[in-house]
Amino acid sequence: MTEEVLIKRLNSKNRRNLFEEADSVRRLYCGEEVHLRGLIEFSNYCSRNCLYCGLRRDNRKIVRYRMSFEEIFQSARFAVSKGIRTLVLQSGEEDGRSIKELCDIIEKIKKELGCAVTLSVGEKSPGEYLALKKAGTDRYLLKFETSDEKLFKKMKPDSSYSARLGCIDTLAKFGFQTGSGNIVGLPGQTPDIIAGDIQLMTDLSLDMISVTPFIPHPDTPLAMDPQGKMVLTLKTLALTRISALDAHMPATTAMRTIHSKGYEKALKCGANVIMPNFTPGKYKKHYSIYPGKICIKEDVEKSLEEIVSMLGDIGRTVASGYGHSLKGARFC
Repeated sequence: MTEEVLIKRLNSKNRRNLFEEADSVRRLYCGEEVHLRGLIEFSNYCSRNCLYCGLRRDNRKIVRYRMSFEEIFQSARFAVSKGIRTLVLQSGEEDGRSIKELCDIIEKIKKELGCAVTLSVGEKSPGEYLALKKAGTDRYLLKFETSDEKLFKKMKPDSSYSARLGCIDTLAKFGFQTGSGNIVGLPGQTPDIIAGDIQLMTDLSLDMISVTPFIPHPDTPLAMDPQGKMVLTLKTLALTRISALDAHMPATTAMRTIHSKGYEKALKCGANVIMPNFTPGKYKKHYSIYPGKICIKEDVEKSLEEIVSMLGDIGRTVASGYGHSLKGARFC
């Protein structure tokens, strides 16, 4: 779709047809299975100062933590014992852990638990990415957040737009199943910027795409800005599904945080992934990217039961496989 068409559909009040079209595309390219990815937020230390994020370096109110090697492994073991086939290990950027330590964790998880592993630990050098790939990392998530360079610079004042996209390109070249995405509702964002986001996410030929709403954090410079709108987020998700076709796309925790039926709504607009949170309870509340995360108050086992029940209610099933990329045999 051209930028003009994307903007027109973002602004249209006729969202039912859009959502039904996205759901049909999802069904055709991804099937009815929903992949459950076990999220482990192993550190909230971050050297970046992004305006929208509660983990930002200058937030002095946050209680910082760094899970030990053994804590990460035991959380991973527990997730796998509950049927999880893919783990997502996530932290702030530059949490002080060496690449060797990360590689050791990945190698142990791959050897002893046999699951797929996604990393989301920010920008690294090509050599560091290569080491993580050799250690067994299957996938890597690095969101660009916004395709507009001016807005990017404002929201991420100590980051480089070109460097971010360069890292995404390097990850793909090294054979990672690569993910990225945007935030809908950032202050200063316009429909044409969102259209640009959708086009970029499509042009990058991503294996995984995350579309999530902006939720203002009280301990950031954007504390008083309005929250991203659920309907606009769902429209963006739907148009991205129609454009990107076969990328894995999550119904994010942020969507469920701002709407009690967020998972269901996203799954009916093109999403095919949910990420239950397996971060230990004593740490989970401190991984405060945005306030009010719904998973903080939930027992993960009960949450899994509710997810399976909800999927049955809407005619979807839990996937039994690893949920690798749908883009080609190189990942099979």
